[in-house]
Amino acid sequence: MTQAEFFASRHPLAAPAQGELYLLTPGPLTTSLATKEAMLRDWGSWDADFNRITAEVRQRLLAMAGVHGDSHVCVPMQGSGTFAVEAALASAIPRDGKALVLMNGAYGKRAAQILEYMGRDYLTLDKGDYLPPQPEEVAELLEAHPEITTVFLVHCETSSGILNPVKEIADVVKAHGKGLIVDAMSSFGAVPLTIDEVPFDVMVSSANKCIEGVPGFGFVIIRRDLLEASAGRAHSLSLDLLEQWRYMERTGQWRFTPPTHTVVAFHAALAQHREEGGVEGRLARYRHNRDVLVAGMRELGFATLLEDRWLSPIITTFFSPEHPSFDFKRFYAELKARQFVIYPGKLTIAESFRIGCIGQIDEAVIRRLLAAIQESLAAMGVDDCRPAA
Repeated sequence: MTQAEFFASRHPLAAPAQGELYLLTPGPLTTSLATKEAMLRDWGSWDADFNRITAEVRQRLLAMAGVHGDSHVCVPMQGSGTFAVEAALASAIPRDGKALVLMNGAYGKRAAQILEYMGRDYLTLDKGDYLPPQPEEVAELLEAHPEITTVFLVHCETSSGILNPVKEIADVVKAHGKGLIVDAMSSFGAVPLTIDEVPFDVMVSSANKCIEGVPGFGFVIIRRDLLEASAGRAHSLSLDLLEQWRYMERTGQWRFTPPTHTVVAFHAALAQHREEGGVEGRLARYRHNRDVLVAGMRELGFATLLEDRWLSPIITTFFSPEHPSFDFKRFYAELKARQFVIYPGKLTIAESFRIGCIGQIDEAVIRRLLAAIQESLAAMGVDDCRPAA
């Protein structure tokens, strides 16, 4: 049985109910019926059964990251993924430390903005919209700036859809004896990322991405000794990662009111993730979605921002057609009327839009999307999808 056939047998995807949409975005995304149904029950935030679910979630995430001993711990944090990134930056970077922030899109820039708010010193390597930072560039900066203590890298930069060379950069960072923070918000759960292959000190991700939960919390996997040494670094009561971990270890409970429905939905999503074959199984489906999408869009005349070697299995950026009748807002509305939601672009160099490959979607959904795109272009009077030179 192929991966696509397995997925279809476990998760038949008929057209969504009237008024429901396929979210072809990098999260929130389309979730399964089982994940939705998990939210139909109310839970007490101090209840022993809920605490057990929280503990299981933490252990399963550590296992997914290749942690089998006690070298790293998992700390969930209420809020969006950015809340977890901010908590991680504050904990992992000493107040007198200095970060090297590797940028090639909005989320590297956001990390620098967070550091600016916190008053932490930092240096940036900005590669623009569509080029990955190279290991040799990182090495040169670390040699030129020995005061750097920590390197921050976004694994999958969804502004463009690029998958950055995290293993090669991690090897350089570790060779220089520096700390590594990986923002794996949009990759963890579908792109292999384990501590034996990528020796990270900190990894951050979120419930509503490749594990296919719903929004409400992020999580930080961090070296235990690094977290224990972070006392006094936090700039915020609610984002104090060390105190969140200490409270959970002591009581089994979240320090402040937890997003109970999100946690139990994520617990259900983790079970489905295992059933699909874990990280490798999910990666196979997402890659196939991307390949079908890119081939179909190119057949219609669209061009991708990135060369094939940089395309992630998470989201793909396409240049907008130069045709005078193409208007993204109209295009978006036409697709939404056909039950598909896509993302606008985030580029500075050209008009673009993005289509996600993740969530509870498969080849059949992608092919229906391609048909909806054809219909939408015809309704707009666009017969040439080539971008501006």
